Amino acid sequence: MSLLRIIVLITSIVLSSVLVQCQVKSVPKYSGSKISGLTMVAPPRKFKENPLPPIQAMNAQWITLVPYGFTRKGQSDVIYKGMTGQWWGETIPGIIESINLAHEAGIKVLLKPQVFIPGGWVGDMDFDKEEDWINWEEGYYKYIMTLLDICTEKNVEAFCVGTEYKIATKKREKFWRKLIKDIRQKYDGLLTYSSNWDNYENLPFWDALDLIGISAYFPLSDSKTPEVDQLKKEWKPIKKKLKKFARRNGKSILFTEFGYLSVDGCAYRTWELEKKVRDTPINELAQANAYQALLETFIEETYWAGGFLWKWFPNMMGHEGYPERDYTPQGKLAEKTVANLYLKMKQ
Repeated sequence: MSLLRIIVLITSIVLSSVLVQCQVKSVPKYSGSKISGLTMVAPPRKFKENPLPPIQAMNAQWITLVPYGFTRKGQSDVIYKGMTGQWWGETIPGIIESINLAHEAGIKVLLKPQVFIPGGWVGDMDFDKEEDWINWEEGYYKYIMTLLDICTEKNVEAFCVGTEYKIATKKREKFWRKLIKDIRQKYDGLLTYSSNWDNYENLPFWDALDLIGISAYFPLSDSKTPEVDQLKKEWKPIKKKLKKFARRNGKSILFTEFGYLSVDGCAYRTWELEKKVRDTPINELAQANAYQALLETFIEETYWAGGFLWKWFPNMMGHEGYPERDYTPQGKLAEKTVANLYLKMKQ
């Protein structure tokens, strides 16, 4: 073979490899049907009746279960009791029963362990001492692996490795990559991470996961009752940015959380509204418009895997005393809006 032919052959192989890599990058990895999900709040007590039929009536095909762990502000211990001392739905027996009921109803499950810091936020969690980081990592690893065992036993379809850690994911990337690697050795379902809406571009390990998960509380409009078309207009630049990010990473985007309170101004800074929610006027139309705008904006986008509405109270248990203002669409204008659009996602 002549030198020229060898050079041509090598060049062809290199170009083919580059083209294949480009093709892989441009096609999101997730190829399943759109995820129409509800976050089913863990009830404090056992179910009085099966909570799945109302979820089926919403045309939801997935639920999220959130068994909370706890870290005290300024401390590094991760506390998850597992059997007692938690709301029943967060305990291992409660999680297993919830999974069983979901699977019997033909509904898939995302298990989403989430750590709560009373009086704080996990995104701000930081430590000055290495021993505190190590202690936190050991506790978090045990917490995650305890719940992962349920996933492997019950064939849970998807697992979320973490939620909204901002500093910890940046400073401790090595820990997260090892955690994901160890999870992969035991579990073959879908893996994601739930990044806060303003931090997803900074997460360093999307390449190790199947789906880009985002807590999608993007502030849109501070109008008391924004129109659907107005909200869709506000979504346009965000949608464009998300599409580029999905293509650049070769992954589909999952809204691991999206939600709107049923009060005035619900499509703006949700985290601020929560602090004054009891004193904010009820506005079911604002909530319904916000849910409609989000779902209609993304429902046809191929890079969007779907999402999980935050939140749904099984048998109306687990609420904090203001369900008429809370994120749930139950018994509100948004209930029909979401059910109709979720039906479209099933087709």
